[in-house]
Amino acid sequence: MQKQQAGDLEGAVKEYRQFLKTHPEATPIHSNLGAALAGLGRYEEAVPEYKAALKQSPSFTQARLNLAIAFYKMGRISDAATQLVRVHAEDPANHQAVLLLGDCYLRMGQNKDVIHSLQPEQKKSPDDLAIAYMLGTALLRDKQRDEGAAVIDRILRNGDSAESHLLLGMTKFEAMEYPAAIADLTKAAEIDPNLPDVYSYLGQAQMASGDMKAARDAFEKELSVNPNDFESNVRLAVLLKQDGNYERAHQLLDRALLVRPKDPGALYQVGATYLAAGDLNPALRSLEALVKQYPEFLEPHVSLAQVYYRLRRKEEGDREREIVQKLKAEQDAQQSKAKGDAQTRP
Repeated sequence: MQKQQAGDLEGAVKEYRQFLKTHPEATPIHSNLGAALAGLGRYEEAVPEYKAALKQSPSFTQARLNLAIAFYKMGRISDAATQLVRVHAEDPANHQAVLLLGDCYLRMGQNKDVIHSLQPEQKKSPDDLAIAYMLGTALLRDKQRDEGAAVIDRILRNGDSAESHLLLGMTKFEAMEYPAAIADLTKAAEIDPNLPDVYSYLGQAQMASGDMKAARDAFEKELSVNPNDFESNVRLAVLLKQDGNYERAHQLLDRALLVRPKDPGALYQVGATYLAAGDLNPALRSLEALVKQYPEFLEPHVSLAQVYYRLRRKEEGDREREIVQKLKAEQDAQQSKAKGDAQTRP
């Protein structure tokens, strides 16, 4: 413990491990060893130590929080969120836990959970800009524009900031005002190039505007400071797939699926990347699993039909083509109905 407090983490690890050989039941020491390993960036080794502490003492909240942080640092955002939900239930006053949980939900695309978690915290801490920023982002993504605008106004009252320009850029991006969004997002990046999400949204706006080179550069910049950004990983993987860089595309998709393990779009890109590379058997396995899990998702059926035909399995290819035609007809009918409903509204 003296070595750990003095910053000699390697020495602390050695001493803790020596101690645990004769006293493996010492719950706090497993947690201390985990913290020392995490301090050295050795999160894979820290996780078993935190788990050992929690197995011996399931109510050891600090060890659970540290386990969540280790998962977060490793990019295992879903696993981190699972632990943080329990920490928050056991210790609702733990501000660090609820903020980190909100951030995990935000990265996982669970915007309603962000709002549910952070709105009570905002009432307690109305001047906390970190809460305001995450809450505003979730509200905008959830299409609650009026509520999101109120949060943006609160941030703007604190002066010109990267966060305010980012949220304004997000608002314009969601409204498909891409040149205006790019202007605000570029300003945000100039003020704070390390602000999470700024280059992700800038890349998305540039991609929507047709500037693929600029989009690629923006996604690379986002991942250099925020390697767990889901959108940047997936969208850059799509661009790399188009360029034939299949190996890196798969690496990025693997990273994205650590954040959102069941995301159908990312899972589809895995299969589509295999197909583009001509790896038909892994493409087949990926796409068959995907259409089983998401039978109404059109694009995997289209790609799966291509795989079957290339494998000379015509009967199965014809079956997928029929499913594609049926799904397209259903989508067209839904769009026509929505258009008609919009025209009849006063």
